[in-house]
Amino acid sequence: MKKDGIEKAIANGKTALGIEFGSTRIKVVLIGEDHTPIASGSHEWENRYENGMWTYSMEIVWAGLQESYRNLAADVQTRYNTPLQKIGGMGFSGMMHGYMAFDKNGNQLVPFRTWRNTMTEEAAEQLTELFQFNIPQRWSIAHLYQAILNKEPHVKAIAHLTTLAGYVHWMLTGQRVIGVGEASGMFPIDSNTNDFDRCMLRQFNELLKAETISWTLHDILPKVLVAGESAGVLTEEGAKLLDPDGQLRAGIPLCPPEGDAGTGMVATNSVAVRTGNVSAGTSVFAMIVLEKALSKVYPEIDMVTTPTGKPVAMVHSNNCTSDLNDWIGLFEEFTRALGVDIPQSRLFEMLYQQAIKGDPDAGGLLAYNYVSGEHITHMERGCPLFVRTPENRFTLANFMRVNLFSSLGALKIGMDILFEQEQVKIDQVLGHGGFFKTKDVGQKIMAAAMNVPVSVMETAGEGGAWGIALLAAYMLRKGNYPLEAYLTKKVFTGENSTTIAPDSADVDGFSTFMDWYKKGLVIERAAVDALK
Repeated sequence: MKKDGIEKAIANGKTALGIEFGSTRIKVVLIGEDHTPIASGSHEWENRYENGMWTYSMEIVWAGLQESYRNLAADVQTRYNTPLQKIGGMGFSGMMHGYMAFDKNGNQLVPFRTWRNTMTEEAAEQLTELFQFNIPQRWSIAHLYQAILNKEPHVKAIAHLTTLAGYVHWMLTGQRVIGVGEASGMFPIDSNTNDFDRCMLRQFNELLKAETISWTLHDILPKVLVAGESAGVLTEEGAKLLDPDGQLRAGIPLCPPEGDAGTGMVATNSVAVRTGNVSAGTSVFAMIVLEKALSKVYPEIDMVTTPTGKPVAMVHSNNCTSDLNDWIGLFEEFTRALGVDIPQSRLFEMLYQQAIKGDPDAGGLLAYNYVSGEHITHMERGCPLFVRTPENRFTLANFMRVNLFSSLGALKIGMDILFEQEQVKIDQVLGHGGFFKTKDVGQKIMAAAMNVPVSVMETAGEGGAWGIALLAAYMLRKGNYPLEAYLTKKVFTGENSTTIAPDSADVDGFSTFMDWYKKGLVIERAAVDALK
Protein backbone atom coordinates (compact mmCIF):
# COMPACT_ATOMS: atom_id res chain seq x y z
CA MET A 1 0.00 0.00 0.00
CA LYS A 2 1.10 3.56 -0.71
CA LYS A 3 1.53 6.00 2.15
CA ASP A 4 -1.66 7.97 1.50
CA GLY A 5 -3.65 4.71 1.36
CA ILE A 6 -2.16 3.61 4.66
CA GLU A 7 -3.00 6.96 6.26
CA LYS A 8 -6.62 6.59 5.16
CA ALA A 9 -6.76 3.00 6.43
CA ILE A 10 -5.47 4.12 9.84
CA ALA A 11 -7.88 7.05 10.05
CA ASN A 12 -10.84 4.89 9.02
CA GLY A 13 -9.96 1.90 11.21
CA LYS A 14 -9.29 -0.44 8.26
CA THR A 15 -6.45 -2.11 10.11
CA ALA A 16 -5.83 -5.09 12.38
CA LEU A 17 -3.64 -5.20 15.46
CA GLY A 18 -1.75 -8.17 16.89
CA ILE A 19 -0.09 -8.24 20.30
CA GLU A 20 2.05 -11.15 21.46
CA PHE A 21 3.58 -11.77 24.87
CA GLY A 22 6.76 -13.66 24.02
CA SER A 23 9.31 -14.99 26.47
CA THR A 24 11.66 -12.04 26.15
CA ARG A 25 9.65 -9.44 24.27
CA ILE A 26 6.14 -8.07 23.99
CA LYS A 27 5.58 -7.20 20.34
CA VAL A 28 2.78 -5.22 18.70
CA VAL A 29 2.16 -5.23 14.94
CA LEU A 30 -0.40 -3.16 13.02
CA ILE A 31 -1.30 -4.44 9.54
CA GLY A 32 -3.11 -2.79 6.65
CA GLU A 33 -5.82 -4.07 4.35
CA ASP A 34 -3.25 -6.04 2.33
CA HIS A 35 -2.13 -7.85 5.54
CA THR A 36 1.37 -6.38 5.49
CA PRO A 37 2.80 -4.72 8.62
CA ILE A 38 2.62 -0.93 8.58
CA ALA A 39 3.84 -0.13 12.11
CA SER A 40 5.14 -1.91 15.18
CA GLY A 41 6.16 -1.47 18.79
CA SER A 42 7.84 -3.64 21.39
CA HIS A 43 9.01 -3.93 24.97
CA GLU A 44 11.82 -6.13 26.26
CA TRP A 45 11.14 -8.15 29.38
CA GLU A 46 12.33 -11.30 31.12
CA ASN A 47 10.91 -13.93 33.41
CA ARG A 48 12.19 -14.16 36.97
CA TYR A 49 13.03 -17.15 39.12
CA GLU A 50 11.40 -16.40 42.46
CA ASN A 51 10.74 -18.78 45.34
CA GLY A 52 11.60 -21.76 43.15
CA MET A 53 9.24 -20.63 40.35
CA TRP A 54 9.63 -19.04 36.90
CA THR A 55 7.18 -16.15 36.79
CA TYR A 56 6.24 -12.69 35.51
CA SER A 57 4.48 -10.25 37.80
CA MET A 58 1.20 -8.72 36.67
CA GLU A 59 2.70 -5.27 37.17
CA ILE A 60 5.27 -5.90 34.44
CA VAL A 61 2.61 -7.51 32.23
CA TRP A 62 0.61 -4.28 32.16
CA ALA A 63 3.61 -1.96 32.13
CA GLY A 64 5.08 -3.91 29.20
CA LEU A 65 1.80 -3.99 27.29
CA GLN A 66 1.29 -0.25 27.69
CA GLU A 67 4.88 0.55 26.73
CA SER A 68 4.78 -1.61 23.60
CA TYR A 69 1.45 -0.08 22.54
CA ARG A 70 2.76 3.42 23.25
CA ASN A 71 5.75 2.69 21.00
CA LEU A 72 3.39 1.48 18.28
CA ALA A 73 1.23 4.61 18.48
CA ALA A 74 4.36 6.76 18.29
CA ASP A 75 5.55 4.78 15.25
CA VAL A 76 2.18 5.36 13.54
CA GLN A 77 2.30 9.09 14.31
CA THR A 78 5.88 9.43 13.07
CA ARG A 79 5.39 7.45 9.86
CA TYR A 80 1.93 8.59 8.84
CA ASN A 81 1.22 11.75 10.84
CA THR A 82 -2.05 10.16 11.96
CA PRO A 83 -3.15 9.45 15.55
CA LEU A 84 -4.04 5.82 16.27
CA GLN A 85 -7.63 6.03 17.46
CA LYS A 86 -9.61 3.42 15.51
CA ILE A 87 -8.61 -0.16 14.75
CA GLY A 88 -10.67 -2.62 12.72
CA GLY A 89 -9.91 -5.67 14.84
CA MET A 90 -7.30 -6.97 17.23
CA GLY A 91 -6.11 -10.03 19.10
CA PHE A 92 -3.73 -11.25 21.79
CA SER A 93 -1.27 -14.09 21.74
CA GLY A 94 1.08 -15.34 24.40
CA MET A 95 3.28 -18.07 25.75
CA MET A 96 1.09 -21.16 25.96
CA HIS A 97 0.32 -23.25 29.02
CA GLY A 98 1.20 -22.21 32.54
CA TYR A 99 -1.10 -21.50 35.45
CA MET A 100 -3.14 -18.39 36.21
CA ALA A 101 -5.81 -18.98 38.86
CA PHE A 102 -8.36 -16.43 40.09
CA ASP A 103 -11.09 -16.34 42.71
CA LYS A 104 -14.73 -15.30 42.18
CA ASN A 105 -13.79 -11.63 42.61
CA GLY A 106 -11.08 -11.79 39.96
CA ASN A 107 -8.20 -11.76 42.45
CA GLN A 108 -5.11 -13.69 41.43
CA LEU A 109 -4.61 -16.52 43.92
CA VAL A 110 -0.93 -17.38 43.32
CA PRO A 111 1.84 -15.86 41.17
CA PHE A 112 1.74 -16.73 37.47
CA ARG A 113 3.46 -20.09 36.91
CA THR A 114 4.87 -20.09 33.40
CA TRP A 115 5.40 -22.91 30.89
CA ARG A 116 9.04 -23.01 31.96
CA ASN A 117 8.34 -24.63 35.33
CA THR A 118 9.00 -28.37 35.53
CA MET A 119 7.76 -29.30 39.00
CA THR A 120 4.57 -31.07 37.89
CA GLU A 121 6.03 -34.46 36.98
CA GLU A 122 3.84 -36.40 39.42
CA ALA A 123 0.63 -34.79 38.16
CA ALA A 124 1.60 -35.10 34.50
CA GLU A 125 2.38 -38.81 34.84
CA GLN A 126 -0.85 -39.59 36.70
CA LEU A 127 -3.02 -37.67 34.24
CA THR A 128 -1.29 -39.23 31.23
CA GLU A 129 -2.05 -42.67 32.69
CA LEU A 130 -5.65 -41.71 33.49
CA PHE A 131 -6.47 -40.14 30.12
CA GLN A 132 -4.19 -42.33 27.97
CA PHE A 133 -3.22 -39.03 26.41
CA ASN A 134 0.12 -37.29 26.90
CA ILE A 135 -0.14 -34.46 29.45
CA PRO A 136 3.12 -32.47 29.47
CA GLN A 137 4.38 -30.86 32.65
CA ARG A 138 3.86 -27.32 31.38
CA TRP A 139 0.14 -27.77 30.59
CA SER A 140 -2.34 -25.86 32.75
CA ILE A 141 -4.11 -29.03 33.85
CA ALA A 142 -0.83 -30.52 35.09
CA HIS A 143 -0.18 -27.39 37.15
CA LEU A 144 -3.70 -27.51 38.54
CA TYR A 145 -3.55 -31.17 39.51
CA GLN A 146 -0.09 -30.76 41.05
CA ALA A 147 -1.49 -27.96 43.20
CA ILE A 148 -4.27 -30.35 44.25
CA LEU A 149 -1.78 -33.11 45.04
CA ASN A 150 0.30 -30.63 47.02
CA LYS A 151 -2.80 -29.66 49.05
CA GLU A 152 -2.27 -25.99 48.21
CA PRO A 153 -4.91 -24.00 50.12
CA HIS A 154 -5.80 -21.69 47.23
CA VAL A 155 -7.24 -24.52 45.11
CA LYS A 156 -10.71 -24.57 46.67
CA ALA A 157 -11.11 -20.84 45.96
CA ILE A 158 -10.47 -21.12 42.20
CA ALA A 159 -13.26 -19.66 40.07
CA HIS A 160 -11.37 -19.15 36.80
CA LEU A 161 -8.28 -20.75 35.27
CA THR A 162 -6.67 -19.30 32.17
CA THR A 163 -3.44 -18.51 30.32
CA LEU A 164 -1.57 -15.22 29.94
CA ALA A 165 -3.25 -14.39 26.61
CA GLY A 166 -6.63 -15.44 28.01
CA TYR A 167 -6.09 -13.25 31.09
CA VAL A 168 -5.22 -10.10 29.14
CA HIS A 169 -8.15 -10.70 26.77
CA TRP A 170 -10.48 -11.11 29.77
CA MET A 171 -9.28 -7.87 31.36
CA LEU A 172 -9.81 -5.90 28.14
CA THR A 173 -13.13 -7.39 27.04
CA GLY A 174 -14.73 -8.99 30.10
CA GLN A 175 -14.94 -12.26 28.12
CA ARG A 176 -13.55 -15.49 29.60
CA VAL A 177 -12.77 -17.15 26.27
CA ILE A 178 -9.81 -18.73 24.54
CA GLY A 179 -8.84 -19.91 21.06
CA VAL A 180 -8.89 -23.66 20.45
CA GLY A 181 -5.16 -23.81 19.76
CA GLU A 182 -4.38 -22.09 23.06
CA ALA A 183 -7.00 -24.24 24.79
CA SER A 184 -5.26 -27.38 23.54
CA GLY A 185 -2.32 -26.47 25.77
CA MET A 186 -4.56 -26.25 28.82
CA PHE A 187 -6.52 -29.49 28.49
CA PRO A 188 -7.00 -32.09 25.71
CA ILE A 189 -9.25 -31.06 22.82
CA ASP A 190 -11.69 -33.19 20.86
CA SER A 191 -11.16 -32.08 17.25
CA ASN A 192 -14.61 -33.38 16.32
CA THR A 193 -16.27 -30.82 18.60
CA ASN A 194 -13.46 -28.24 18.85
CA ASP A 195 -13.98 -28.19 22.60
CA PHE A 196 -12.41 -29.73 25.68
CA ASP A 197 -12.70 -33.52 25.61
CA ARG A 198 -15.88 -34.37 27.52
CA CYS A 199 -14.81 -37.86 28.56
CA MET A 200 -11.57 -36.57 30.05
CA LEU A 201 -13.44 -33.72 31.76
CA ARG A 202 -15.63 -36.30 33.49
CA GLN A 203 -12.58 -38.34 34.51
CA PHE A 204 -10.93 -35.29 36.05
CA ASN A 205 -14.11 -34.23 37.81
CA GLU A 206 -14.14 -37.62 39.54
CA LEU A 207 -10.70 -36.78 40.92
CA LEU A 208 -12.11 -33.50 42.22
CA LYS A 209 -14.91 -35.31 44.04
CA ALA A 210 -12.36 -37.51 45.78
CA GLU A 211 -10.63 -34.35 47.01
CA THR A 212 -13.96 -32.81 48.17
CA ILE A 213 -13.55 -29.87 45.79
CA SER A 214 -16.88 -28.27 44.98
CA TRP A 215 -16.19 -26.79 41.54
CA THR A 216 -15.82 -28.75 38.27
CA LEU A 217 -13.46 -28.11 35.36
CA HIS A 218 -16.40 -26.86 33.30
CA ASP A 219 -16.93 -24.18 35.97
CA ILE A 220 -13.41 -22.76 35.83
CA LEU A 221 -12.11 -23.27 32.28
CA PRO A 222 -12.63 -20.56 29.62
CA LYS A 223 -15.03 -21.01 26.71
CA VAL A 224 -13.32 -22.40 23.59
CA LEU A 225 -13.63 -20.57 20.25
CA VAL A 226 -12.18 -21.26 16.80
CA ALA A 227 -10.49 -18.92 14.32
CA GLY A 228 -12.95 -16.54 12.66
CA GLU A 229 -15.35 -16.31 15.61
CA SER A 230 -15.90 -13.06 17.48
CA ALA A 231 -14.50 -13.01 21.01
CA GLY A 232 -15.96 -9.76 22.33
CA VAL A 233 -15.08 -6.08 22.00
CA LEU A 234 -12.67 -3.72 23.70
CA THR A 235 -14.45 -2.12 26.65
CA GLU A 236 -13.99 1.46 27.85
CA GLU A 237 -11.99 0.12 30.81
CA GLY A 238 -9.97 -2.10 28.47
CA ALA A 239 -9.13 0.80 26.16
CA LYS A 240 -7.77 2.76 29.14
CA LEU A 241 -5.73 -0.25 30.27
CA LEU A 242 -4.16 -0.63 26.84
CA ASP A 243 -3.77 3.07 26.09
CA PRO A 244 -3.59 5.19 29.26
CA ASP A 245 -3.06 8.26 27.03
CA GLY A 246 -6.74 7.98 26.08
CA GLN A 247 -6.46 8.11 22.29
CA LEU A 248 -7.74 4.61 21.52
CA ARG A 249 -11.50 4.21 21.20
CA ALA A 250 -13.47 1.34 22.68
CA GLY A 251 -15.65 -1.07 20.70
CA ILE A 252 -12.90 -2.76 18.68
CA PRO A 253 -13.82 -6.42 17.95
CA LEU A 254 -11.35 -9.02 19.17
CA CYS A 255 -10.56 -12.46 17.77
CA PRO A 256 -10.05 -15.41 20.14
CA PRO A 257 -6.75 -15.19 22.08
CA GLU A 258 -4.26 -17.73 20.78
CA GLY A 259 -0.98 -19.26 21.88
CA ASP A 260 2.38 -18.70 20.25
CA ALA A 261 2.19 -22.15 18.66
CA GLY A 262 -1.00 -21.28 16.78
CA THR A 263 0.14 -17.82 15.74
CA GLY A 264 3.43 -19.30 14.56
CA MET A 265 1.50 -21.72 12.34
CA VAL A 266 -0.51 -18.83 10.91
CA ALA A 267 2.56 -16.63 10.38
CA THR A 268 4.22 -19.40 8.34
CA ASN A 269 1.08 -20.58 6.50
CA SER A 270 1.42 -23.97 8.19
CA VAL A 271 -2.17 -24.75 9.17
CA ALA A 272 -2.97 -27.35 6.47
CA VAL A 273 -2.23 -31.08 6.75
CA ARG A 274 1.31 -32.18 5.80
CA THR A 275 2.71 -28.77 6.66
CA GLY A 276 5.09 -28.06 9.49
CA ASN A 277 6.88 -25.20 11.16
CA VAL A 278 9.49 -24.80 13.82
CA SER A 279 9.73 -21.83 16.18
CA ALA A 280 13.17 -21.43 17.69
CA GLY A 281 13.99 -18.81 20.28
CA THR A 282 14.05 -19.05 24.08
CA SER A 283 12.33 -22.41 23.65
CA VAL A 284 11.98 -24.45 20.47
CA PHE A 285 8.97 -26.33 19.20
CA ALA A 286 8.05 -28.04 15.97
CA MET A 287 4.44 -28.34 14.80
CA ILE A 288 3.34 -30.94 12.26
CA VAL A 289 -0.31 -30.93 11.09
CA LEU A 290 -1.19 -34.61 10.92
CA GLU A 291 -2.91 -36.63 8.19
CA LYS A 292 -3.84 -39.32 10.73
CA ALA A 293 -3.64 -39.97 14.45
CA LEU A 294 -0.43 -41.30 16.00
CA SER A 295 -0.36 -45.02 16.75
CA LYS A 296 0.19 -44.57 20.48
CA VAL A 297 0.90 -42.09 23.27
CA TYR A 298 4.43 -40.68 23.43
CA PRO A 299 5.56 -38.59 26.42
CA GLU A 300 7.89 -36.64 24.12
CA ILE A 301 5.06 -35.52 21.80
CA ASP A 302 2.17 -33.21 22.65
CA MET A 303 -1.09 -33.33 20.77
CA VAL A 304 -2.43 -29.82 20.24
CA THR A 305 -4.44 -28.18 17.46
CA THR A 306 -4.35 -25.50 14.80
CA PRO A 307 -6.47 -22.38 15.42
CA THR A 308 -9.26 -24.20 13.56
CA GLY A 309 -8.98 -27.38 15.64
CA LYS A 310 -6.99 -29.72 13.34
CA PRO A 311 -4.80 -32.18 15.30
CA VAL A 312 -1.13 -31.24 15.47
CA ALA A 313 1.87 -33.19 16.76
CA MET A 314 4.03 -30.81 18.75
CA VAL A 315 7.56 -31.50 19.93
CA HIS A 316 8.50 -28.87 22.50
CA SER A 317 11.85 -28.34 24.17
CA ASN A 318 12.03 -25.86 27.05
CA ASN A 319 15.53 -24.76 26.07
CA CYS A 320 16.86 -23.37 22.83
CA THR A 321 18.95 -20.19 22.60
CA SER A 322 19.07 -18.93 26.21
CA ASP A 323 22.40 -20.64 27.04
CA LEU A 324 23.83 -19.68 23.65
CA ASN A 325 22.80 -16.08 24.29
CA ASP A 326 24.62 -16.21 27.63
CA TRP A 327 27.82 -17.34 25.90
CA ILE A 328 27.53 -14.51 23.39
CA GLY A 329 26.97 -12.16 26.32
CA LEU A 330 30.31 -13.39 27.69
CA PHE A 331 32.01 -12.60 24.37
CA GLU A 332 30.37 -9.17 24.45
CA GLU A 333 31.79 -8.58 27.93
CA PHE A 334 35.21 -9.59 26.63
CA THR A 335 35.07 -7.12 23.74
CA ARG A 336 34.09 -4.34 26.15
CA ALA A 337 37.03 -5.24 28.39
CA LEU A 338 39.29 -4.78 25.34
CA GLY A 339 37.74 -1.39 24.71
CA VAL A 340 36.21 -2.56 21.43
CA ASP A 341 32.68 -1.41 20.65
CA ILE A 342 30.86 -4.05 18.59
CA PRO A 343 27.05 -3.81 18.22
CA GLN A 344 25.38 -6.83 19.75
CA SER A 345 23.61 -7.69 16.48
CA ARG A 346 26.97 -7.73 14.67
CA LEU A 347 28.50 -9.92 17.38
CA PHE A 348 25.65 -12.42 17.06
CA GLU A 349 26.02 -12.49 13.28
CA MET A 350 29.79 -12.92 13.37
CA LEU A 351 29.73 -15.72 15.95
CA TYR A 352 26.82 -17.56 14.30
CA GLN A 353 28.68 -17.48 10.99
CA GLN A 354 31.69 -19.07 12.66
CA ALA A 355 29.55 -22.17 13.24
CA ILE A 356 29.37 -22.80 9.48
CA LYS A 357 33.17 -23.04 9.40
CA GLY A 358 33.30 -25.77 12.05
CA ASP A 359 33.73 -29.50 11.58
CA PRO A 360 30.50 -31.27 10.56
CA ASP A 361 30.37 -33.05 13.96
CA ALA A 362 31.53 -29.91 15.87
CA GLY A 363 34.90 -31.52 16.56
CA GLY A 364 33.54 -33.95 19.13
CA LEU A 365 32.55 -31.21 21.57
CA LEU A 366 29.44 -31.71 23.69
CA ALA A 367 27.06 -29.20 25.28
CA TYR A 368 23.74 -29.19 27.11
CA ASN A 369 21.78 -25.94 27.04
CA TYR A 370 19.48 -26.67 29.98
CA VAL A 371 18.92 -23.26 31.57
CA SER A 372 15.66 -24.72 32.88
CA GLY A 373 14.46 -28.31 33.24
CA GLU A 374 13.99 -30.40 30.09
CA HIS A 375 11.09 -32.85 30.03
CA ILE A 376 12.13 -34.67 26.86
CA THR A 377 15.33 -35.87 28.52
CA HIS A 378 13.77 -36.07 32.01
CA MET A 379 15.84 -33.33 33.65
CA GLU A 380 13.71 -31.62 36.26
CA ARG A 381 16.12 -28.70 36.77
CA GLY A 382 18.38 -26.62 34.60
CA CYS A 383 22.16 -27.03 34.60
CA PRO A 384 23.96 -25.81 31.45
CA LEU A 385 26.99 -27.92 30.72
CA PHE A 386 29.94 -27.90 28.30
CA VAL A 387 32.06 -31.03 27.97
CA ARG A 388 35.17 -31.91 25.99
CA THR A 389 38.10 -34.29 26.03
CA PRO A 390 41.75 -33.40 25.25
CA GLU A 391 41.36 -35.05 21.86
CA ASN A 392 38.44 -32.87 20.71
CA ARG A 393 39.03 -29.99 18.31
CA PHE A 394 38.37 -27.02 20.60
CA THR A 395 38.05 -24.08 18.20
CA LEU A 396 35.77 -21.07 18.15
CA ALA A 397 33.97 -22.45 15.08
CA ASN A 398 33.35 -25.82 16.72
CA PHE A 399 32.35 -24.16 19.99
CA MET A 400 29.68 -22.10 18.25
CA ARG A 401 28.59 -25.07 16.15
CA VAL A 402 28.11 -27.38 19.13
CA ASN A 403 26.08 -24.76 20.97
CA LEU A 404 23.80 -24.36 17.95
CA PHE A 405 23.58 -28.17 17.77
CA SER A 406 22.74 -28.33 21.47
CA SER A 407 19.91 -25.83 20.96
CA LEU A 408 18.17 -28.55 18.88
CA GLY A 409 19.30 -31.67 20.73
CA ALA A 410 16.17 -32.36 22.78
CA LEU A 411 13.93 -31.37 19.85
CA LYS A 412 15.71 -33.91 17.63
CA ILE A 413 14.87 -36.75 20.02
CA GLY A 414 11.16 -35.99 19.70
CA MET A 415 11.24 -35.41 15.94
CA ASP A 416 12.90 -38.78 15.36
CA ILE A 417 9.83 -40.43 16.90
CA LEU A 418 7.58 -38.74 14.32
CA PHE A 419 9.81 -39.31 11.31
CA GLU A 420 11.21 -42.77 12.09
CA GLN A 421 8.63 -44.53 14.29
CA GLU A 422 5.40 -42.93 13.04
CA GLN A 423 6.59 -42.36 9.46
CA VAL A 424 5.10 -38.86 9.41
CA LYS A 425 5.74 -37.18 6.05
CA ILE A 426 6.19 -33.48 5.35
CA ASP A 427 7.62 -31.75 2.32
CA GLN A 428 9.48 -28.98 4.11
CA VAL A 429 9.64 -27.09 7.38
CA LEU A 430 9.09 -23.35 7.71
CA GLY A 431 11.28 -21.74 10.34
CA HIS A 432 10.82 -18.59 12.40
CA GLY A 433 12.30 -17.07 15.53
CA GLY A 434 15.64 -15.67 16.65
CA PHE A 435 17.51 -18.89 15.79
CA PHE A 436 17.02 -18.03 12.09
CA LYS A 437 17.89 -14.34 12.31
CA THR A 438 21.45 -14.68 10.96
CA LYS A 439 21.20 -15.41 7.24
CA ASP A 440 21.49 -19.11 6.33
CA VAL A 441 23.10 -20.28 9.58
CA GLY A 442 20.05 -21.40 11.57
CA GLN A 443 18.51 -22.86 8.42
CA LYS A 444 21.57 -24.99 7.65
CA ILE A 445 21.76 -26.31 11.22
CA MET A 446 18.01 -27.03 11.35
CA ALA A 447 18.10 -28.76 7.95
CA ALA A 448 20.94 -30.95 9.20
CA ALA A 449 19.00 -31.81 12.36
CA MET A 450 15.68 -32.61 10.67
CA ASN A 451 17.02 -33.86 7.32
CA VAL A 452 14.34 -31.96 5.40
CA PRO A 453 14.50 -28.64 3.53
CA VAL A 454 13.99 -25.62 5.80
CA SER A 455 12.42 -22.44 4.45
CA VAL A 456 12.26 -18.99 5.98
CA MET A 457 9.80 -16.41 4.68
CA GLU A 458 10.64 -12.73 4.44
CA THR A 459 7.77 -12.08 6.86
CA ALA A 460 8.85 -14.75 9.36
CA GLY A 461 10.64 -12.15 11.47
CA GLU A 462 7.28 -10.60 12.31
CA GLY A 463 6.42 -13.80 14.18
CA GLY A 464 3.41 -14.38 16.36
CA ALA A 465 2.34 -10.76 16.64
CA TRP A 466 1.79 -10.74 12.89
CA GLY A 467 0.11 -14.15 13.16
CA ILE A 468 -2.49 -12.95 15.65
CA ALA A 469 -3.03 -9.78 13.58
CA LEU A 470 -3.79 -12.07 10.62
CA LEU A 471 -6.31 -13.97 12.76
CA ALA A 472 -7.96 -10.67 13.66
CA ALA A 473 -8.12 -9.75 9.95
CA TYR A 474 -9.55 -13.19 9.16
CA MET A 475 -12.31 -12.65 11.71
CA LEU A 476 -13.24 -9.41 9.93
CA ARG A 477 -12.96 -10.53 6.29
CA LYS A 478 -13.18 -14.32 6.15
CA GLY A 479 -16.30 -14.55 4.01
CA ASN A 480 -16.71 -18.21 3.03
CA TYR A 481 -13.01 -18.98 3.14
CA PRO A 482 -11.67 -21.56 5.59
CA LEU A 483 -8.52 -20.30 7.29
CA GLU A 484 -6.20 -22.45 5.14
CA ALA A 485 -7.60 -21.00 1.90
CA TYR A 486 -7.70 -17.45 3.27
CA LEU A 487 -4.01 -17.54 4.14
CA THR A 488 -2.98 -19.10 0.84
CA LYS A 489 -5.12 -16.91 -1.44
CA LYS A 490 -5.31 -13.63 0.47
CA VAL A 491 -2.10 -13.38 2.50
CA PHE A 492 0.77 -15.46 1.15
CA THR A 493 0.26 -15.01 -2.60
CA GLY A 494 3.68 -14.16 -4.02
CA GLU A 495 5.39 -14.56 -0.64
CA ASN A 496 9.18 -14.62 -0.99
CA SER A 497 11.12 -17.25 0.93
CA THR A 498 14.53 -18.86 0.98
CA THR A 499 14.95 -22.62 1.22
CA ILE A 500 18.04 -24.57 2.27
CA ALA A 501 18.18 -28.30 1.65
CA PRO A 502 20.06 -30.58 4.04
CA ASP A 503 23.73 -31.13 3.23
CA SER A 504 24.72 -34.81 3.58
CA ALA A 505 27.95 -34.02 5.47
CA ASP A 506 26.04 -31.78 7.89
CA VAL A 507 23.36 -34.45 8.39
CA ASP A 508 26.00 -37.08 9.18
CA GLY A 509 27.81 -34.67 11.49
CA PHE A 510 24.66 -33.83 13.43
CA SER A 511 23.85 -37.54 13.69
CA THR A 512 27.27 -38.19 15.21
CA PHE A 513 26.73 -35.33 17.66
CA MET A 514 23.37 -36.83 18.67
CA ASP A 515 25.01 -40.18 19.43
CA TRP A 516 27.32 -38.40 21.88
CA TYR A 517 24.45 -36.22 23.13
CA LYS A 518 22.38 -39.26 24.13
CA LYS A 519 25.33 -41.08 25.72
CA GLY A 520 26.36 -37.96 27.61
CA LEU A 521 22.99 -37.48 29.26
CA VAL A 522 24.36 -39.43 32.23
CA ILE A 523 26.85 -36.56 32.72
CA GLU A 524 24.02 -34.01 32.68
CA ARG A 525 22.04 -36.20 35.09
CA ALA A 526 24.97 -36.29 37.50
CA ALA A 527 25.40 -32.52 37.30
CA VAL A 528 21.71 -31.87 37.97
CA ASP A 529 21.78 -34.22 40.98
CA ALA A 530 25.09 -32.95 42.36
CA LEU A 531 24.34 -29.23 42.06
CA LYS A 532 20.84 -29.10 43.56
